Amino acid sequence: MQSITQYVLSLFLILITGIMKYHITLFLLFISLLACKKNQVDYNEFINSRLKFAAEQYKLMEASLPDSLMPRSFINNELITSGTKWWCSGFYPGTLWYLYEHTGDQELLNYAHERTMLVKDQKNNTGTHDLGFMLYCSFGSGLRLTGNKDYEEILLTGAQSLLTRYNKNVGCIKSWDSDNWQFPVIIDNMMNLEFLLWAADIKKDSLIFNKCLNHADKTMREHFRPDFSTYHVVDYDSITGNVLRKNTHQGFSDESAWARGQAWGLYGYVVMYRETGMKKYLDLAGNIADFLLNHPNLPEDKIPYWDFNVPDIPAAKRDASAAAIIASALVELSDYAEADKADYYIETAKKILLTLGSKSYMARKGENGNFIIKHSVGNMPKNSEVDVPLTYTDYYFVEGLMRLKKRL
Repeated sequence: MQSITQYVLSLFLILITGIMKYHITLFLLFISLLACKKNQVDYNEFINSRLKFAAEQYKLMEASLPDSLMPRSFINNELITSGTKWWCSGFYPGTLWYLYEHTGDQELLNYAHERTMLVKDQKNNTGTHDLGFMLYCSFGSGLRLTGNKDYEEILLTGAQSLLTRYNKNVGCIKSWDSDNWQFPVIIDNMMNLEFLLWAADIKKDSLIFNKCLNHADKTMREHFRPDFSTYHVVDYDSITGNVLRKNTHQGFSDESAWARGQAWGLYGYVVMYRETGMKKYLDLAGNIADFLLNHPNLPEDKIPYWDFNVPDIPAAKRDASAAAIIASALVELSDYAEADKADYYIETAKKILLTLGSKSYMARKGENGNFIIKHSVGNMPKNSEVDVPLTYTDYYFVEGLMRLKKRL
């Protein structure tokens, strides 16, 4: 009788122990799921909160800014401004347009229009290759959002001014008028092609379209190394079109990979694929992205050092401007890439934007000269605008958030 009782008790204990283990397992699983949920980022909330802050910050910027000038940087507690001839003059109004698009705020619309119209006279400027930045980031966004035909006329005039810098022997648009080079073309120049392709489409002008293809193809052949990093400057003979030399102007050395230059190249070829549907441009954009994202000197948070080959890594300065451009380009590239790559690109873009939107890089309200993002590098070799806010960093950060919001 005792053995039967012991047997029953043993079974009972086994049953109770099993039930307890089962409930403990369920409890631990529940706690684990709660922790995961807590750590999971609500990207819509993140994007909306950062854009809300950006709108508030730029209203403060507008209140502190002289009527005829544009913000450029904030150095030694002083707001640095520029006139509209400065290559960055389109970024501030362009950011205002994005913030108006997000908020629908009439006050931001008024600011965007007023600041955009300051850049109007640059439509006749034939002395710069930067009209894409100056005009298309400002008037282009304004036209997209309002349909204002005056904006269209200014853009078309500006496109013709930019095309005066095209040389058929070289097959490219000249970047600088300089005594140091004969016909310099910088990788940054890829960023002007979106503007010209828009003009080609509006005018149904195959000549403009073909000039854009020529520039992109020549840059593809001559700027990129076997590892898909890019030179900053390629100097051509204006008569023969042959390469004279390959240099840097803002990177560590001629053979190094200047971070923002790599970003310009990535963004530019993503645009070329979008506008032409030519797979060679998508392939190059993917190869550039892979070079950047798999580089051993890219930090874990994906904010690059100002140059990938600078010898003082990890003490070297980070460049938030390069990170913002890369993030915005990756969001769009994810729309075109194959599924596995697309996921990789969009997750990396999210990581970059989360980092830029963190306390480490995002300013607090009313600080940082009313710029949004801190810690960019303009021109390290000239010790110009180092570890400061820059207007184009803000622009591409906001653009990246806007693109990601539409992607989610």
